Amino acid sequence: MFALYNLIIYIYTYAIKLISPWNEKAQLWCAGRKDIFSRMAAAIKPSDRVIWIHSASLGEFEQGRPIIELIREKYPQYKILLTFFSPSGYEIRKNYNGADYIFYLPADTPSNVRQFLDIAHPEITIIVKYEFWLNYLKELKERNIRTFLISSIFRQNSIFFKKYGMLWRHGLDCFEQIFVQNQESLDLLHEIGFDNVIVAGDTRFDRVAEIAKAAKTIDIIEAFKGESRLFVAGSTWGPDEDILIELINSNPDVKFIIAPHEMEQGRINKIITSAKFGAKRYTQCSAEDDFSSCQVLILDTIGILSSVYGYATWSYIGGGFGVGIHNTLEAATFGLPIAFGPNYHKFKEARDMVALGAATKVENSDELKEWFKPLKDNPEHLAKTSTTARDYTQKNQGATALIMKIIFAGR
Repeated sequence: MFALYNLIIYIYTYAIKLISPWNEKAQLWCAGRKDIFSRMAAAIKPSDRVIWIHSASLGEFEQGRPIIELIREKYPQYKILLTFFSPSGYEIRKNYNGADYIFYLPADTPSNVRQFLDIAHPEITIIVKYEFWLNYLKELKERNIRTFLISSIFRQNSIFFKKYGMLWRHGLDCFEQIFVQNQESLDLLHEIGFDNVIVAGDTRFDRVAEIAKAAKTIDIIEAFKGESRLFVAGSTWGPDEDILIELINSNPDVKFIIAPHEMEQGRINKIITSAKFGAKRYTQCSAEDDFSSCQVLILDTIGILSSVYGYATWSYIGGGFGVGIHNTLEAATFGLPIAFGPNYHKFKEARDMVALGAATKVENSDELKEWFKPLKDNPEHLAKTSTTARDYTQKNQGATALIMKIIFAGR
């Protein structure tokens, strides 16, 4: 089975190189790994005490970030090595100052793994949520390097619980402790013989609490909002924008901010031309502009959406008409009622908030309008929904402290 796994890794790596001339992400994936071992060796000293934290992409990084920053604060004797598998994580956070070293993770081949660990020589390894590279896990165990999985979540249909999932179960056996988000995950792992499991919750709740406390003042947003109430739609895709336009055009007394997940010019132009009461791009505005004839602001930049939610009264989270919704907690921590498309069921926090009444699934523009009207017109209903959303995020904080207590017990 391991031979087959390694063959798949080699084929996967070769395929990425093969398509890289025509695919931007594949180009970044390959370029970021060029000469990686010499670059690592030049940066990491043999005398460094290293904690290695691995995130697949940007979302996992945000889950791991509270841990990284608390390690930096509480245990400055350690150097933090942060790795990413995906360009969408590395390229955005490659200059993050909370880590000492930031690299792409080399492909999971036996020779790469040995070289990587020889250079990195971590004392502790923390893997965030979903990254089960079997050669890395096997070598970490053989070297007796303390290895932890945090903010993970398991479902009945995962490969670990299949008859053919023995190899992946061996991967789980390499962790000293597995910190899961919910009781269901713990029960599933207990059924296949793992008792090194703790329900710690999701570190993202701690992260969004920090984001809310550190929310920025943004002059352009304040000028655009003025005395109006604001609706923010975050990480939207084309189908989300299609139903939002109808809501926008039927509520001219409300200001709207749309933050597309990808800055495609065609989609941005479509929003601008479809908005009956005026639309502008954030990057083409200043705080001195007259926004009286502009109802929609398109957030065609990155890095400020979490602060923008702090100006809003309602929110919509995109992705629910595709593979799944994006981050709902950044909006919920500000007490915003949330709507999103139908594909939300694999996200525990979304299911929880729907059950509590803090969030609502919508299938089309009519359902979006039906959800919005009482929240706009009934202050008591708005206040109740807002409080429910905010309370949910506050009650689920604390995962970071529990994880840190166990990993660093006695240190």
